[in-house]
Amino acid sequence: MDKFADLELGLHRREVEVYSVEFRFSQPESETDIRLGQGTARFDLEILGKLPPGSPQYAQALSEALFADEVVRSAFVQALASAQTLNLPLRLRLLIGPSAPELHSLHWETLRHPQTGAPLCTDENLLFSRYLSSLDWRPVPLRPKGELSALVVVANPSNLSDYQNLAPIDVAGEFERARQGLGTLPITFVPDGASKATLNNLTTALRQGQPDILYLVCHGALVHDQPYLWLEDEEGKAAVTPGDDLVTRIRELNRRPTLVILASCQSASSPSNGAALSALGPRLAEAGVPAVIAMQSNIGLQTIAEFMPLFFTELQRDGQIDRALSIARGSVRERPDYWMPALFMRLKSGRIWYVPGFGDERRGFEKWPSILRTIARGQCTPILGPGLYKPVLGSPQDIARRWAEAYHYPMAPHERESLPQVAQYLTVNQYERAPYDELEEYLKQELVAQFAQDLPSELNNNQASLDRLIEAVGNIYRQRSPLEPYSVLAQLPLPVYITTNWNNLLASALQGAGKDPQVVLCPWNEYAEQI
Repeated sequence: MDKFADLELGLHRREVEVYSVEFRFSQPESETDIRLGQGTARFDLEILGKLPPGSPQYAQALSEALFADEVVRSAFVQALASAQTLNLPLRLRLLIGPSAPELHSLHWETLRHPQTGAPLCTDENLLFSRYLSSLDWRPVPLRPKGELSALVVVANPSNLSDYQNLAPIDVAGEFERARQGLGTLPITFVPDGASKATLNNLTTALRQGQPDILYLVCHGALVHDQPYLWLEDEEGKAAVTPGDDLVTRIRELNRRPTLVILASCQSASSPSNGAALSALGPRLAEAGVPAVIAMQSNIGLQTIAEFMPLFFTELQRDGQIDRALSIARGSVRERPDYWMPALFMRLKSGRIWYVPGFGDERRGFEKWPSILRTIARGQCTPILGPGLYKPVLGSPQDIARRWAEAYHYPMAPHERESLPQVAQYLTVNQYERAPYDELEEYLKQELVAQFAQDLPSELNNNQASLDRLIEAVGNIYRQRSPLEPYSVLAQLPLPVYITTNWNNLLASALQGAGKDPQVVLCPWNEYAEQI
């Protein structure tokens, strides 16, 4: 797996037109973040709004506004230089806090280097994305490359001429470009034969095929800040569909696509046509889609024709979405609309698939034969850490962030990922047992909401204990995947297991494997007191 340095750039409102700028830098294989200082930036949205979008004047004004503070400029240059010293690409994530939603409308993909003036978002060594958090905290497991599939939907209503300035969409051309770019990936096309590109047919294809990639091409419009899409009805005519209807359908899916690509075709209509799809990006990201690519305005047909095949081709190389996007954007950099594709992503690795087996990062580990031998002889004692319950509950960082968002804690962004700090805040401001009570109820409600269709009826309410719910969800995961970690561990011929986790997933998995585990709790605190 490729390695990257990671720089999170956070923007949060301080006062009118003034925003705090925070940097959090991390290197691969490092367990700590480096704080590069905190500065300020001033964005005059009225002036920026009067400049031609994507123009050199706009790019210069936006870049100067962001990097005007010497602290901000130095922090960015320092992170970039550090990545270059390590010979690593820099993954730049832009996080716009909930206090500054107005900054989402800015065209960040036009940013330029504060010293050289070179475009930042067309460089393969700087991978840019916009980060959006989601209250959907289900983990996003990656699938092997050989198991990926895609759904391509192109809506071209037969009566587009009834709507002013909406041009027909080349369905066959869009299908062919997707087919060429996606190569050997299994693809479902809608419309296909008698079926039309309706919302119901799109949803059915998502539910039945469970594709990893959804590529949707259609016209859209933004009306009173609400996106609308020109899909089709059963007769092939226009069905003007609220974008939130699509978001709701995707949110309700048991398995959402990992990557959704929203493409609009150029028309002579209002720029809001493209903005409709751009506005859907944040909505889909907040609904739980890990990565969304949306066009910020009416992108040209020729730009799409050059951009999309290269993006798909690069995506197949290593599965890195932001890297593929940077290369594809760079290939059309001479076009005035090069900046329009925007990536909203919360995948930490930026990857959509993995290759089964051991990656290059494990090449130096030479003790697998001895480990396998001790396992076969029953001489190995596995020690299980908290990482194994991530598929069920998420990581402690995920729990802390989503819990903080749910209860609107007024904490700095980096503190929202610390479960002890979130719990401490609630203890001080509520009561001593508040973290235990509130977190337990929160997790129970989330588990019931997410697995309502699969849970036994007696557990599908708020009366069941958290332990029983976790055990039931663990059983669901083991039934779905034979490679579920607890299931794999339970099959090993080992006499002793040690787990640091407070749940009963290990015992349940051992029972499912036909074993009779004897659970013994170790009172670590008492031993520590005696010492």
